[in-house]
Amino acid sequence: MSTRRIGSIGLVAAGAVGGILISLGITAVAQRGEPLPLRELQQFANVFAAIKNTYVEPLTDQALVNNAIKGLFTDLDPHSAYLDADAFKEMEAMTQGGFGGLGIEIGSEDGMPKVISPIEDTPAARAGILAGDIITHINGKPTKDLSLNDAVKQMRGEPKTSIKLTIRRAGRDKPLEFNLVRDVIKVRSVRSKMLADDVAYVRIAQFQERTAADLVKQLSEVHKGPGAPKGLVIDLRNDPGGLLESAIGVSSAFLDSGSLVVSTKGRIPSSNREYYVKSMQSVLGELDTDADVLKKLDWLKNVPIVVLVNVGSASASEIVAGALQDHKRATIIGNRTFGKGSVQSVVPLSEESGLKLTTALYYTPNGTSIQVTGVQPDVVVDDTAQGNLFRLPREVDLKRHLVNSKVDETTEEEQPDLGMSPEFKMFEFGGDDDFQLQQALNHLAGRPVIKNDPAKVAAAKEAAAKREKEVESESPEKKSPLNQQPSVERFRITPKGLEPVNP
Repeated sequence: MSTRRIGSIGLVAAGAVGGILISLGITAVAQRGEPLPLRELQQFANVFAAIKNTYVEPLTDQALVNNAIKGLFTDLDPHSAYLDADAFKEMEAMTQGGFGGLGIEIGSEDGMPKVISPIEDTPAARAGILAGDIITHINGKPTKDLSLNDAVKQMRGEPKTSIKLTIRRAGRDKPLEFNLVRDVIKVRSVRSKMLADDVAYVRIAQFQERTAADLVKQLSEVHKGPGAPKGLVIDLRNDPGGLLESAIGVSSAFLDSGSLVVSTKGRIPSSNREYYVKSMQSVLGELDTDADVLKKLDWLKNVPIVVLVNVGSASASEIVAGALQDHKRATIIGNRTFGKGSVQSVVPLSEESGLKLTTALYYTPNGTSIQVTGVQPDVVVDDTAQGNLFRLPREVDLKRHLVNSKVDETTEEEQPDLGMSPEFKMFEFGGDDDFQLQQALNHLAGRPVIKNDPAKVAAAKEAAAKREKEVESESPEKKSPLNQQPSVERFRITPKGLEPVNP
């Protein structure tokens, strides 16, 4: 991929695609900065030569250089990384909405692959695989002590070929088996529909190149009746982020001209920027922008809005939620968001590789950094009537995360983990069994909004306590490790292998 192509990828807020990408000319700054440490570089060259000439197995220059570059990022924050050719291809595929795989993000727990999150409308999600599932066998072969790279090699393959995964799920006594068909995953960024009481609903699964334009186009067509919708629900739950330009475009559809959407502040002058509302013509891009089309969008500036968020809403999602909240344009309902408030810049090294460096923090229009803290909802509502379901790590849980000087992390509150009932069935975002959506509709209609159903929460706690007691009564060699809380690293399965995922 050429450096010209890097420019077309544009500005990216880290999530599944790994960070806000900004063209900052950092290379030139580095060249004009302090002189290179020649003595230390000579020492590096000596080490390089020693390994190349005397190591027990032969190593190519490319392998040694790539590993050395990766080593430079070891002690940096978790969102800075070296982008080799495969990472570049993955970034391009994600921003354009397509990549290969089963549709799951994975980590590791107890030496076995763990599902961090299934991606909507993919083979894994359609089969019923859930976040937290442990993959114990792949095509009948155990995964215990299998490296993630080796696990990926076994799981990847040509589209339309079959694979069987054996899953261990919390609350289930017996393993579950899933027969999946590998496919090329195309993430549909925007979905919309009309709900009862003349309320429009739009879900953004990820911020891609055409997300803002597609959202505006769908909202101009979704309402067929006379007049405009009486309310709008924007669903950003489990949206890991994406392109910053798309986040600005989405915010622009609902904010007045001249309003500040987000600002960034960093160490070098070029990282200090302010981003304001864009015109609807620029948001729509090449789509029809005649007067009649633009007039149909007037209702977007005045319609009452609820934005749904949860712990899986990160980066670009938090930019949109923070902007609409600060301008009092929407009511934020759900759970506190992920808390990724740092900016990454891509520095091209060649046509096929580059660096992704954290260069700034971003701030909401009121000047608030959401780093670590996330966006706090105006109205807190649990994932389900039984309590909170999603147990994803947040920014504060990541090793080497940047510290927010205004936050005392020792006082960060933890959400109670009620466990997953054996009878639990994953709800559909935007479906009839979507508890948070029902509370959003209650808010728009002026009806009472409840955080959860106290009776169902009590029942869930009782069930969780019972399961914990059963586990404690087992012999040590049979004791389930599911109640442990190990650190989890996130990766995505791609046709090229395993790639880290920055939420």
